[in-house]
Amino acid sequence: MSQDQIQIEVAYATPERQQIIPLRVRKGTSVADCISQSQITRYFPEIDLNEQKVGIWSKAVKLEHEPRDGDRIEIYRPLIADPKAIRRKRAEQAKDDGRADPVTGGRRRRVENTDGDEE
Repeated sequence: MSQDQIQIEVAYATPERQQIIPLRVRKGTSVADCISQSQITRYFPEIDLNEQKVGIWSKAVKLEHEPRDGDRIEIYRPLIADPKAIRRKRAEQAKDDGRADPVTGGRRRRVENTDGDEE
């Protein structure tokens, strides 16, 4: 490999399959150009870089970012549901079910009676 080239990977996955494409590019090539050169959209035509986020080793980066030798560029799928909303709904359900303290939202404390039994 010449001094002006780096080795990278471009990765994308769906629940059914994943594709990791090894690629040699010139130093200074942007993430967007690396993705284009990988031709990963041949395997996943649904990829839309105007809508989807990208990252390197699970850290979000911009399309203009320049990867380093050995980096793995990852294209992220959009979330199906907002994780905060899901947690909030689960916490409300726990309160309604009596599994969580209605004031603090935390776990209910188990109190031992004088016999050593839990109540």
